[in-house]
Amino acid sequence: MKRYTRLLTQFDWVLAVAVFVLLVLGFSALYGIGLVSSPPDFTNVTKQFVALGIGLVLGVMLMFWNYKQLRSYAGTLFALGATLLLSVFLFGVTRRGTTGWFDLGVVDVQPVEFAKIILVIALAAIFAKRSRRYMGWRELVATGVPVAVYAGLVMLQPDFGSAALMIGVWGMMVLFAGLNKKIVAILAGGGVLASLAAWFVVFQDFQKNRILTFLNPDLDPLGQGYNVTQAKIAIGAGRLFGRGLGLGSQSQLKFLPEAQTDFIFASIAEELGFVGIVLLLTAFGVIFWRLWILLRNSRDEFSAFLVVGLGTLLFLQMFVNIAMNLGLMPVTGLPLPFVSYGGTSLLASLIIFGIIASVSLRTPINRNATSSV
Repeated sequence: MKRYTRLLTQFDWVLAVAVFVLLVLGFSALYGIGLVSSPPDFTNVTKQFVALGIGLVLGVMLMFWNYKQLRSYAGTLFALGATLLLSVFLFGVTRRGTTGWFDLGVVDVQPVEFAKIILVIALAAIFAKRSRRYMGWRELVATGVPVAVYAGLVMLQPDFGSAALMIGVWGMMVLFAGLNKKIVAILAGGGVLASLAAWFVVFQDFQKNRILTFLNPDLDPLGQGYNVTQAKIAIGAGRLFGRGLGLGSQSQLKFLPEAQTDFIFASIAEELGFVGIVLLLTAFGVIFWRLWILLRNSRDEFSAFLVVGLGTLLFLQMFVNIAMNLGLMPVTGLPLPFVSYGGTSLLASLIIFGIIASVSLRTPINRNATSSV
């Protein structure tokens, strides 16, 4: 008991409050969307609360569990993740053109959300083992193969957004490991060629249409460009204080598709206004600030790479989701961490929080480093 009490006194409550704010904003948006039905339908809110309860239990368990043991299980976890991604082709169901869900009757489970976390753990273990070596082509291939396996399976679903996210996380971890600049330049050129090849060989028509419409929404204002156009209208309609929960015309009158998932940022902007968005962005800012402090105080390579990988995973999902709401990036279907509706997404976000909390509890914080941030 004394051990758990000591750990709780070292718990990063600032990080927890930031996550709590995001959860409140997400549930508030879902509540407002549920008010539109007659009578009001709060089924999604109920399901999200169930996912929250399960996620909190898992998060607390991971928090008290020593995260360093994840390094020993990295290989087993990677095999489990690959099995889940393969199984979805045999037993999965298709939603909006993507075969990426297991239908469990009451809920759908999207294994790619867990695969993202597993990939970070596996990469952290590999990078930690090779961190004292020169980061050359051999090390690049050794870390790139696991990413290629996962990203390739995800692309076959097809889920380009999640596959690109995995590659982006790997890229950031590679840069953190200290990759040679010449290799970076060669990879950048290869990335351009790969993008061209993907456009002509891999991308489905609906994915090409998303990109073309992103570049020019007027190409299909009532089709592919409709979502982004309505999201922009919703964001602008919120003004300073918003229209109030359940009073946003874009969300409530169904002009804004996927208001509870892909475009929940726009829904929050419309109903809670600029103030609500500032609160949301501040909460995310606090999370990344705490992760930066944690990274600076990490005392071993595995901890550092784990924090970099999980932090990048959260940041890229946040950035891409908000950017597509603003029309700055194509619509990819990536959820807003801790906020978007979706049991699997919320579970994954809380698992990430649990792992980060575990790292924080076992990392002595240098107060001078904290104050200099």
